[in-house]
Amino acid sequence: MSLPRPFGCGGTPKSRMNKPSGDLVKFFEAKREEIEALTANPPAGRLPGPVPSVRPDFLASLKNGRQTRGLGLIAEYKRASPSLGDIDLTLEPLGAARAYRAADAISVLTEEKYFKGHLSYLEIMAEAEIPLLRKDFIFHPLQIVQTSITMASAVLLIVRLTPEAGLLQELISLASSFGLRAVVEIFEPDELKLARQAGAEIIQVNRRDLKTLKIDPDRSAEIIKKYPPLDNEFWIAASGLSKPEELVRVRDLGFGAVLVGTALMKSGQPQEALRKLTQDMAVH
Repeated sequence: MSLPRPFGCGGTPKSRMNKPSGDLVKFFEAKREEIEALTANPPAGRLPGPVPSVRPDFLASLKNGRQTRGLGLIAEYKRASPSLGDIDLTLEPLGAARAYRAADAISVLTEEKYFKGHLSYLEIMAEAEIPLLRKDFIFHPLQIVQTSITMASAVLLIVRLTPEAGLLQELISLASSFGLRAVVEIFEPDELKLARQAGAEIIQVNRRDLKTLKIDPDRSAEIIKKYPPLDNEFWIAASGLSKPEELVRVRDLGFGAVLVGTALMKSGQPQEALRKLTQDMAVH
């Protein structure tokens, strides 16, 4: 499969590597070396490996979860984070995949420096046979190409890393051309406006304040109440959600799915924690 221009040629367009201001600079810098390596050794107009012919449909799976339990559920595999440090380095990717089979999708951290993830986890965790979301700091087209030859069904795009509607739209379109869903993450209402300008259909609202790394429990409620989802949009609530009553609240606010990570990873028994969470949510 040939790559669309300009991704098969050398060089990194300047606009692709503009450093973001504020809270995400360190994550941008952490990915710079990876992107420079991808640019120095481009696929020369062809993908470096086979594109999966069939990917589980990320959005369809979440919609099915919403229909059956009232809320789609994404379980996250996150070994470490800047806010918590090491969370659980003993839970291997394969064990997590098997523990999370009852979820509608799995979010897989692939960033290495701060989250101790790895791209190879996507291949390992495909055993769960449910959609995988690659969660990383992605802002360059070659990172989308890199993702396309993994077993991921979706890729995270953070508006704050791509603060130009044109570039964000380009990344969404490129992901779609490979059969990947784009999950576009926002922290503030202004970022929602840009996401909509870029044509985002799956919008994830992150409740974490990136300056303090603390959770703002009212952030998602404030945004969705003031700017409710459009007919073509599917919204996901993320960060710091762990209790059944919290999941019920975001469901009642109009979110279609929720991402739960730390609570499962810290439990020591993620399969049981996931089962109990969904069971308790059903009785609220």
